[in-house]
Amino acid sequence: MTSKLLTSILRNHLTKKPNLLRRQPFSTAAAEALSDPPQNHEETTSGITMKGVKIAGRPLYLDVQATSPVDPRVLDAMLPFYLSRYGNPHSRTHFYGWESDNAVEHARSQVASLINASPKEIVFTSGATESNNISIKGVMHFYKEKKKHVITLQTEHKCVLDSCRHLQQEGFDVTYLPVEKDGLVDLEKLKSAIRPDTGLVSIMAVNNEIGVVQPMEEIGKICKEFNVPFHTDAAQALGKIVIDVDKWNVSLMSLSGHKIYAPKGIGALYLRRRPRIRVEPQMNGGGQERGIRSGTLPTPLVVGMGAACEVAMKEMEYDEKRISALQQRLLNGIRSKLDGVEVNGSMESRYVGNLNLSFAYVEGESLLMGLKEVAVSSGSACTSASLEPSYVLRALGVEEDMAHTSIRFGIGRFTTEEEIDRAIHLTVHQVEKLREMSPLYEMVKEGINIKDIQWSQH
Repeated sequence: MTSKLLTSILRNHLTKKPNLLRRQPFSTAAAEALSDPPQNHEETTSGITMKGVKIAGRPLYLDVQATSPVDPRVLDAMLPFYLSRYGNPHSRTHFYGWESDNAVEHARSQVASLINASPKEIVFTSGATESNNISIKGVMHFYKEKKKHVITLQTEHKCVLDSCRHLQQEGFDVTYLPVEKDGLVDLEKLKSAIRPDTGLVSIMAVNNEIGVVQPMEEIGKICKEFNVPFHTDAAQALGKIVIDVDKWNVSLMSLSGHKIYAPKGIGALYLRRRPRIRVEPQMNGGGQERGIRSGTLPTPLVVGMGAACEVAMKEMEYDEKRISALQQRLLNGIRSKLDGVEVNGSMESRYVGNLNLSFAYVEGESLLMGLKEVAVSSGSACTSASLEPSYVLRALGVEEDMAHTSIRFGIGRFTTEEEIDRAIHLTVHQVEKLREMSPLYEMVKEGINIKDIQWSQH
């Protein structure tokens, strides 16, 4: 009786407000926001104003490395676990718990299949940041009696670098390896950095800022040769390049849901069983996820991540071909109309959906603000609030003035050719506008080599 009453109330509520479930269009230059505007921005017939910035309409979305929209197929898989199948997956005494538990285990298999792992090797977390913390701190704390040294790269994600700094404060040694100009690690430097007490090598598979793909199989072979556990942050790699945990010889792998068209707040950690790698849990509680990550699993989010992995497995090859064509369209379109455009990071070993460009003779913050009709970033979403040039680009040896003008274009599954063409037009227009005001660019056009000028102080 109670369930019938609740169903009736829910049905009446949804009937009165059908716009609550109205599907939003994916971002395009001309798209209007269909939902009622939230209180923190003003929307009128002349455009949208938010945080003091006025734009004609919802911007193009080219920041897929920061986050991706939820695929409608993923949302369809999740909805029943919000509305009717809402049991706690850890409840063992009734049907609601059993069906949620089955859904979680199915999702675990879907994630495992995408990386060629066993479902028993997958631990669900809140995201890649938590997975990175468990991997780096957890491994070193567990083996702290014998292992005191960690190797990572200067270009790693902030959560990896900060976890390593935390270990340094506890007395561990960390080697931050430099990268080559193309963003790739020098394998000989990696090999020579390994010590008898090295407990972990942590190297990101696909860089979040410049999109370079590290030579994972070669790194894995080196780690296997020296019997050192290998951890990789694969948040930007999952569903975008082929991952095989056996070929890569990884012991631990961090995964994120919201980078592969699943919801935010869900991720996973791959933990190899043979040879077994052990970690010290970073959170205590009910002992869920084999005691490695306590806390009630959010069934809808877990189901969403599983569904996203299954979609990615089926469509990865198609997505790559399509996104690669869009990347070439964007790069060629900008370079055909502008000089002084540099690609940051290797073009040969790169994920095609990431295009990080620097524009000579323009001021970076002005360029970013001028591109308010295109949602792009100047680097990692975790650090783009800083006015400092990207530490990743500095590690590549990019000059500070060029590092300041870097823009990361992220192309994804739902990006259209029309959006790319619009982004080209807006980017070219803004760069030309800023260069018209730049005395440096005027000097370059006159044939003056700026680097030869001796600037005097007054």
